[in-house]
Amino acid sequence: MPFKIIDPNKVKRFRWKGNFHRNSFILILLIASIPGLITGLCIYWFGVGKVEDELRASNASQIVQRANNIDEQFQYIEEYATHWAFEPRFGDSLKDINFVKQFTETYDITKTLSLLQGSHNLISDAELYLDLDKPILFKPQYNILDAKQKAFYNSLLTKGTELHWVNYSQSKGQKSATLAFISNLPITSKEPFGSLIVTIDHKKALELLKTLTPYENGATILLNEQNKVILSSNSTNQSNFINVLKKEIEKHKEKSGSFSYEFNHIIYSISFGHFSRVNSNWTYVSASPMSSITAPIVFVSRLIISISGSALILAIILSWLTSIKLYAPVRKLRNMVGETTDNWNHFGKDEFSIIEQQWKEMSQKSNLLQNRLSEQLTELKNSFIYQLVQGYFFHYDEEDLRQRMETYGWNLENRSFIALDLQLTGLTDSKENFSTNDDGLVTFMATNIMEEFAKEMFEQFNVINFSDLSAGMLVIYHRDDSSREKLHRFAENVTEAVNRIINLQVTITISEKTESVKKIPYIFEEVRTGKRFRTFENINQVIDLEEYKNSRNEIEFHYPFATEKEIIQAIRMGQLDEIEVLIKKFTQELTCQEISEIYIQQAVIQLYSSIQHEILHSGIHPNDLFEGKNMFEELSQIRDVDRINLWFINDVISPYIQRLEGRMNIELKRIIEQVVTKINENYMYDISLESCADEVGTNPYSLSKAFKQIVGINFIDYLTQQRIEKAKELLINSDMKINDIAESVGYRHSYFNRIFKKQIGIPPSQFRKLNQDTNQLIVKKDG
Repeated sequence: MPFKIIDPNKVKRFRWKGNFHRNSFILILLIASIPGLITGLCIYWFGVGKVEDELRASNASQIVQRANNIDEQFQYIEEYATHWAFEPRFGDSLKDINFVKQFTETYDITKTLSLLQGSHNLISDAELYLDLDKPILFKPQYNILDAKQKAFYNSLLTKGTELHWVNYSQSKGQKSATLAFISNLPITSKEPFGSLIVTIDHKKALELLKTLTPYENGATILLNEQNKVILSSNSTNQSNFINVLKKEIEKHKEKSGSFSYEFNHIIYSISFGHFSRVNSNWTYVSASPMSSITAPIVFVSRLIISISGSALILAIILSWLTSIKLYAPVRKLRNMVGETTDNWNHFGKDEFSIIEQQWKEMSQKSNLLQNRLSEQLTELKNSFIYQLVQGYFFHYDEEDLRQRMETYGWNLENRSFIALDLQLTGLTDSKENFSTNDDGLVTFMATNIMEEFAKEMFEQFNVINFSDLSAGMLVIYHRDDSSREKLHRFAENVTEAVNRIINLQVTITISEKTESVKKIPYIFEEVRTGKRFRTFENINQVIDLEEYKNSRNEIEFHYPFATEKEIIQAIRMGQLDEIEVLIKKFTQELTCQEISEIYIQQAVIQLYSSIQHEILHSGIHPNDLFEGKNMFEELSQIRDVDRINLWFINDVISPYIQRLEGRMNIELKRIIEQVVTKINENYMYDISLESCADEVGTNPYSLSKAFKQIVGINFIDYLTQQRIEKAKELLINSDMKINDIAESVGYRHSYFNRIFKKQIGIPPSQFRKLNQDTNQLIVKKDG
């Protein structure tokens, strides 16, 4: 078609619309014209002969690279399959697994085979065959084989090598066999009873093999160590070409190389090499016709030279028109943005840079808002329910609360509400690897179980994790539905799942129903209080408050005062082993009565109060001893007998005894010296162990024990000894009456006579007479 001649006087009317317009025109022009001109000149310059040699060398190099790629992919399959074959789970233990009952092991094997099957694009199937009493095949699902299938898979075990490649074809309908990599199991055993079979996708393997022939009308074959064809691809339309090519390769003893070969007046460039496979060597052969390599180059070189001139002119015109068409939508976007081209040019930016920058900013903001909204929606609903249950919305009226719940997506029309409370017990007895510090983790697992069952049984619900071995759930259901039976069935399912998975016991409390949103906090408070009426045993329990209020009977309660006294006495003695036995005895006496938890908690709180009184009496303040912890609140949160026992021993009594012993070791001698001085100076007055203990700031038991340890005799014995010694001095060295002597040493007359006779062996009067007679005899002898 004729070209329109541009008037030079009108050139000035051509005006660039923007940086993008100018840049796009230049780029299109370069793409359209320059590569063609350069290519044509280069091909024409070098000539067909030189290009032919270069292309043959390039073709051989490409084939080597592609062969290495094929080798690496088969090597990856061998290494990955061998890795799994050496896994302990594919060892001798497979013989002892009951794959029907031990579904976890079955699932793990299926998952492993699926992982192996998806690990590489060439892998078609991953199978595990086990020659057991009942032959089993995982493909990857669990299957039991018949006799014919067993015979086929047993034939794979008789190859004599642990790892090997085979031509694999189990299905009769399969047109051609494909490759499979076999790993006998156990891999280290001389008598394998199974095999791990990795099957190669035949179609994909052929596509991969065809990469060795980058041109059409070529052929590629893959030979095993016995020079048998494993895979072959032939697009030459000559059926006997594969056999001819195979015989020609047998003449060459080298491991790899390339050469030219003429067949039916066609010259082929043939390249071959070897793959080192497990227990075998493969040979690849690639044949490409030289005409396919060089003929297009000759034609194109001449064609490009002839049309390059006219193509350049046409490229300029088309580039201009194309740039205008391409710029049309950009102009619309520019107008929408509202910025002028002059402003963009001033800052050195084209239209797309500004549009891209604004688009990224908008996308980032949109994604950020969307992610935040999706993350916060569930948290907002949970937060609202938690605040509602805690009673934070008491100042809202019924209508406001309903509107807020409907805003979050709940349907409240003709709906009623029921609260459930789940309490876990038996953590200290659990056979799982849980400790007393795993309350949050265990509660999280339980809430997940509740949610799974609730999704199947209730249309609307919300589970609340309290992270203290307890959880709550609000159920919203239609007023006409029969909910009680469904709630009990839900409780049974959750209890069974928690027992099986977490190995803990469950107490589920079900509230009465309400139709008012404002009463939701009250029904949750009811279940929190109502669960304390459970029998304080480590068993599963369901408390339906609607039924409980109609069948509740008062139970006579007996507090074990005698055991409490034994515990206090053992604490005074510092006998930690004895205390532990007595604490268990105390809780056993409570739980054997099968009374509700609320009474047992009150009883253990009373025991703690008695222990705290003893701590205060010893001069130690509980706030300092327990570092400001609210011990009453801690104790009220424990709902397990064993944990109560451990709490008393580890958190209450052991710290107290350690503090007491540490303090006594430091002040022991000073205190006893102070008491001895007091006795020596005030023996004539009424002195008691209790008064001395109060004066030195300790309890009578601790003082008595420390006095015996330091002085060697009991407090009362030392006091008696001091008084008798003073009385003896007065009886010998004075003329005071015995009654006056008794009072002067702190005794009444009648008691003084008895205690004196007990200590000395004779009454005071006889003691005086004997000592006075002795003194007179001594005087006479001296005179």
